[in-house]
Amino acid sequence: MVEQEPVEAAAPRDGQLRVFLVDDHAMFRAGVRAELGERVEVVGEASTVAEAVSRIAATQPDVVLLDVHMPDGGGRAVLEAMRRTHPQVRFLALSVSDAAEDVIGLIRAGARGYVTKTISPEELTDAIRRVADGDAVFSPRLAGFVLDAFASRPDAPVADPELDQLTNREREVLRLLARGYAYKEIARELYISIKTVETHVSNVLRKLQMSNRYELSRWAADRRLV
Repeated sequence: MVEQEPVEAAAPRDGQLRVFLVDDHAMFRAGVRAELGERVEVVGEASTVAEAVSRIAATQPDVVLLDVHMPDGGGRAVLEAMRRTHPQVRFLALSVSDAAEDVIGLIRAGARGYVTKTISPEELTDAIRRVADGDAVFSPRLAGFVLDAFASRPDAPVADPELDQLTNREREVLRLLARGYAYKEIARELYISIKTVETHVSNVLRKLQMSNRYELSRWAADRRLV
């Protein structure tokens, strides 16, 4: 049986940008690979912070597509670790979350852009190329968050004691719930079971001391999470 060469040993394709994928959902990573096709060269992928730090260092891609929320620390942990040792690698956040605190947190940590997972393959390819060229790239709605944060409160941390007690996954579930998603739709969007969605909603209600999804929706809207 012939062993395959490791990703980092493969010769780069002529003129193509080298991209690395970081996301804890294997199905999503496979979908991104398929959508990008031959537009760029995907040189590796990782599902955890530790894997990402190790494999990005080994492959040294031009651009890392970075999910924001992962169970073991999330995209910001990856970015902060790599920025210290590989400052030449550029990061583009690609997330289901379009919450202001997520966008601002990643940009403060050094990401060059932030786009949501609703982006088309063509738009994603363009965003990757622009980030590789040194531009800052945002989905249209998200750019306003960054401008507001850095123009009016450049040194102020984005903090909310009530919001901070929620896990990253609970925030994602809350955000979709507040948009009117049914439990089944949330489960499909986040690649989790309906039972897990119910558990997260129950935990959010308990932590925020609320009794129903309508109170949660108003709470989320007040904080611009929707």
